Amino acid sequence: MSDEPPRLGPECPGCGEPWLRPTTMPGRYRCVYCLNRYELVSVCPNCGEHSTIVRMSSTAIVICNHCKGSMLTPV
Repeated sequence: MSDEPPRLGPECPGCGEPWLRPTTMPGRYRCVYCLNRYELVSVCPNCGEHSTIVRMSSTAIVICNHCKGSMLTPV
């Protein structure tokens, strides 16, 4: 058995809990722990690097490939 805990989902940029879930609107997420809402953007708010995003994918990457920061902005 693995000693690694199960991955519950992406971590919320606000509270850090792994309860970030997609909403019915493409590119929008809500943390079911702190209830904050976020939008997936194509330009990283941390470093300004542009990234192509797939809004309809359930496995959408929410981390910048360049600086490893969050590609989510509060709504």
